Amino acid sequence: MLLHRTLFLIVSSCIILFSIPAFAAERVILKYRVFRESISVEALSTFANTGKISTVLPVDIAVGGKKSAAIRRYLTEPVKVNPLILDRILNSPVGNIILDQLSQVIHTKSRKADRQALRSALILSANKDGQITLLEVIQNYPTSEVEVDGDRLESAYKTLLRLQGSLQNLLNF
Repeated sequence: MLLHRTLFLIVSSCIILFSIPAFAAERVILKYRVFRESISVEALSTFANTGKISTVLPVDIAVGGKKSAAIRRYLTEPVKVNPLILDRILNSPVGNIILDQLSQVIHTKSRKADRQALRSALILSANKDGQITLLEVIQNYPTSEVEVDGDRLESAYKTLLRLQGSLQNLLNF
């Protein structure tokens, strides 16, 4: 009888937990040069993964050619990280500097709690498969709307690469 109750509680808990949708970004305010456009995260994901451009993406990206390919690469190129060490670093003074640099590119509309939101998005992204892409960070951003400065995606990607290098150095010691 106790076993049946325990199984019932476990199954019920799993059903409840998996039926509650995770809170993640649904819209991206993509700023690129003089354009500022609200698009769905799905449209950005489609663009990043396939190159297919939605009619709501800023014109500069649609016409960009090489720029468009570079943006897609910055969004989808994975950076390998150890999730446990990443968590430790992001909760340190050095991590705060990294988070502040990234929040210049990916941030909340209000610019409040950017560090916490980015930390959460980075950890969620890394926990899936031991790597991070900027697209995953945007997808896992814990607000319904996230602002992204398209002109500065390269600097955000380079910050992730530096973070990867720092993590590698720590693992080698």
